[in-house]
Amino acid sequence: MPDQEHIQDYLDFAIGLTAEAGRIALHYFRQPIQVSNKASGALFDPVTAADKEIEAYIRSRIGERYPQHSIIGEEGEDRIGADSLSWFIDPIDGTRGFVAGSPMWGTLIGLVDGEKCLVGLMHQPFVGETYIGSAAGAWLINAQGRRRIQTSEKDRLSDAVLACTHLSMFAQGERDAFARVADACRFSRFGTDCYGYALLAHGLVDIVVEAGLAAYDIVAMIPIVEAAGGIITDWQGGPAHQGGRIVAAANSALHEQALSELA
Repeated sequence: MPDQEHIQDYLDFAIGLTAEAGRIALHYFRQPIQVSNKASGALFDPVTAADKEIEAYIRSRIGERYPQHSIIGEEGEDRIGADSLSWFIDPIDGTRGFVAGSPMWGTLIGLVDGEKCLVGLMHQPFVGETYIGSAAGAWLINAQGRRRIQTSEKDRLSDAVLACTHLSMFAQGERDAFARVADACRFSRFGTDCYGYALLAHGLVDIVVEAGLAAYDIVAMIPIVEAAGGIITDWQGGPAHQGGRIVAAANSALHEQALSELA
């Protein structure tokens, strides 16, 4: 396990990557852009030149700086390194929102040692926000500077705000389980993608329930949520770093209630 000094170096390096990644994204955002479909049949899994260019840039920089590290990204083949550290990249988490002109998307960079998520970063250049998380805490960086963030203290689902990307991510049985949580909450917001987890860490959203996630969709958000005081697991309360069905909550009380409804 790297010590805190090395972890801070990794985090600073990742923050530096986002400046150029953000410039690439904004070059394409709200401009005419060709969208390809990675899925087959009636399914739709969009990818754009922005996704590909951002990931290629981040992969190149990581490879130059840390050639011994593994790299796992959405748009490229896995590169397996010589040590236990792995970078997870989602160049634009929320490509559908990106294509539609919504600002609810972000570039995700996460660093994992084995099964331990060490560093997480979500950068949204259009609104100028970067959420970061590590053992040193959870922070929001924006035009006003850098400040620590923490999850809310709401401890009842009836008071909670629920976030989710879209109902289409759930199979039928999963949708019924999600509906039980949503019905128990005060209200729900959709279309949030990675921003839902960032807003939870910020104390503005209280619960996020999703399914069908890949590891690169969630690894970066785990340190942010946990460092802010939240809990993030799969629907059975197990580790979340492999993706799948995810529930994140502001605190243990809300998490336990959500798990009960999902069961």
